[in-house]
Amino acid sequence: MVTIATFNEQSKAKHLRDRLGQAGIGADIIGDSHLQRVAFMAKPRANVKVKVHEDDFGKAHQLMREWEVSDPDVGAALRCPQCESSNIEYPQMTRKFLTPAIASILFALKIFPKGFYCHNCHFTWTNEPEGQISRLWHMIFPGTNPYREE
Repeated sequence: MVTIATFNEQSKAKHLRDRLGQAGIGADIIGDSHLQRVAFMAKPRANVKVKVHEDDFGKAHQLMREWEVSDPDVGAALRCPQCESSNIEYPQMTRKFLTPAIASILFALKIFPKGFYCHNCHFTWTNEPEGQISRLWHMIFPGTNPYREE
């Protein structure tokens, strides 16, 4: 199974899954909002993924692009601003072993800024205004933004 779309909201993911089902494409929904709330102490974002079989990806991707224009729920899918992939995570940390525990402490202390991460091109970005990234980050690295290429 591969990710065809990533959403902030379960209802929009269900809507896309249902539309894909009507078009004859089987899709599943995977969510990790509980992990984001507990381990990363983050408001769930990019936490609901719609997955299709790899063989159906091309057809599903084409249909999704057509539906985005006229269907705001499908158009709400999140994409990497650099490569337009839907294979993204928030926050940008692995979900394996001790990293979530360490990251949750750094996030809680606002030492490490939360951002979106693209698995395809490895681009990291945030939708937060620059001033909300992290006070400590700006104290250590004045005048920089960890999500902007210098």
